[in-house]
Amino acid sequence: MYKYTLCFIQRNDEILMLNRDKPPVLGLWNGVGGKMNDGETPAACILREIAEETGLHLAPEHIQDKGTVSWNTDDGTTGGMHLFTAVIASDVPYSTPIRTLEGLLDWKTIDWVLMDRNHGVGSMIPHYFSRMLKEKSGFHHRFTMENGSVRTYSYEEIPASGVIPLVQA
Repeated sequence: MYKYTLCFIQRNDEILMLNRDKPPVLGLWNGVGGKMNDGETPAACILREIAEETGLHLAPEHIQDKGTVSWNTDDGTTGGMHLFTAVIASDVPYSTPIRTLEGLLDWKTIDWVLMDRNHGVGSMIPHYFSRMLKEKSGFHHRFTMENGSVRTYSYEEIPASGVIPLVQA
């Protein structure tokens, strides 16, 4: 199990994004999320992180588990996170921009997030973002990073058993 979570909150054709003031994605727009506490499930963690980072208190039925993302870097670092989406009603008032302890929250259109050569979002996001929003199934997304850029990317649907094969696709 990975120790981090990430969620992209959607309202109509916009995604609530956080421009982070802290590493590892300092200065980039990303979803909200963070590190799981001991004994915390990924779903409980993302609900807590959403509340802490945005002030939105979502119920478990508002989030959808979209799988996982893992990475290996050229310096030998490995990591991973549980990926979620959440949809809030169009009439939920949430005006941005909002300055938080984590960074700046703002709504970005889905088209903006997916824009070709958008260097404002993390380099992995364009690879999995569209699939994450469109597909009902969860996927495991694997990345190999070199000098902060994606060198290889592969993905596979997570079987109904929930067990992710360890072999690279």
